[in-house]
Amino acid sequence: MSFEVFEKLEAKVQQAIDTITLLQMEIEELKEQNNALSQDVQAAAGSREALVRENEQLKEEQVVWQERLRALLGKMEEV
Repeated sequence: MSFEVFEKLEAKVQQAIDTITLLQMEIEELKEQNNALSQDVQAAAGSREALVRENEQLKEEQVVWQERLRALLGKMEEV
């Protein structure tokens, strides 16, 4: 009778160990995914900053071209 109880207990302990092992493996995979996603976020933030700078530069260039165009149109009206 007690031998059967020990076998059941051993099976439950082994099942718990297997579950813990699987969960540890899953945690490692999730950590790797998290690190990869963190790197993606950092890369995206860097790209965003570059795009913001480029956008500001293009806006400044647009203002310059608009001023030149207005000046040319003003000269054309004078003629």
